[in-house]
Order: sequence, then C-alpha cells, then structure tokens
Amino acid sequence: MKILVLNGPNLNMLGIREPGIYGNSTYDDLVKKITDHCNAKGIDVECKQSNHEGTLVDYIQQAYFDKVDGIVINPGAYTHTSVALLDAFKSVSIPMVEVHISDVSTREAFRQVSYVSYAASRTIMGKGFDGYIEAIEYLASM
Repeated sequence: MKILVLNGPNLNMLGIREPGIYGNSTYDDLVKKITDHCNAKGIDVECKQSNHEGTLVDYIQQAYFDKVDGIVINPGAYTHTSVALLDAFKSVSIPMVEVHISDVSTREAFRQVSYVSYAASRTIMGKGFDGYIEAIEYLASM
C-alpha cells in the first residue's frame, strides 16, 4: 500500500504556531510519528507540505501517475477556500481522508466550511497527530 500525506499552509510552523490549539510538537515530530507507524505496518508513505495551493494540486495530480492508493490531507486554511483542491481530488479519484489537528467545528464560523470534504471518504478532526494515524489505518482497511 502506498499513501501520500499532504499538509497545507502553516503546518510547517507546528510547535510555534498557536501552541494552545496545535500543541508544542513540531512538523518533524508529526512526520516521524507517521513514518514510524507506516514502517511498522509495511505501508509505503510519503509526507509533503506546502504553503502554496498550486503545489498541493500538483502533488495530488502526480499521485495519480505514481499509483498512490490513498491520500491523507490536512489542507490547513485551504480547507475553507480551495475549490482547486476539491477539483484535483475529483480528477484523480484516489481515496482521500481529510484530517485536522484541532476540532474546526468548534472554532470560528469561517472554519465551518470545508470544500475538500466533498471529495473525502472521511473527515477526522480534533484528535491531534493521532488523527493522521486513524486516517492511515482507515485507508489501509479499504
């Protein structure tokens, strides 16, 4: 099984950005947690992060040609604004799970809309880094 984990804008700032919401663990800590879990399960995983919407679209499209079996994405702020990400997911038809470290449903009103969720097999929020592991396990069980 081959899984791509994508993280959107500002997730490279984990550990610095709003630790009261996102905690003190860093992006490198997140990648280590994901890769350790996948290595133990025999899952081929690649983690990528970008602050640029078009780059994320490119990663999603390339996943099709790379024969990726599933995508986990935390689109960050693009969750609430990006029809381009939604269209990219609809184009490739790769099973995808949307993940959010915090519970966005309890935050500001503008965070209540997720365009990405229209293409997601599942949305996981408010479980911190463990949400990524749950998403990977879900995709592996499909």
